[in-house]
Amino acid sequence: VQLVASGGGLVQPGGSLRLSCAASGFIFRTSAMSWARQVPGKGLEWVSGIYSTGSTLYADTVKGRFTISRDNAKNTVDLQMNSLKPEDTAIYYCAIWAPGGRRSQGTQVTVSS
Repeated sequence: VQLVASGGGLVQPGGSLRLSCAASGFIFRTSAMSWARQVPGKGLEWVSGIYSTGSTLYADTVKGRFTISRDNAKNTVDLQMNSLKPEDTAIYYCAIWAPGGRRSQGTQVTVSS
């Protein structure tokens, strides 16, 4: 199982970023996937999840600003982040959305002017 997250960077408040996660080594199309984030020194915060059916869920902190999507042909799950705020600054991870699900390496998102 391998998950590789990419797309992080530095963006000004109000800006947008798109994170992508490439998956391999498991049956992606039947797996629920998620994104989570962590600020150093704080706990992991679940951000969003998408089921194999395409149904999505979002944390209240990002609802209306972030959109999760998946491409089962490419084995990728993306997180489109709009209207970014400084409090969205964190290391972002994608993961198989299941107990003990494998997690990717992190990609840093920094929202600052």
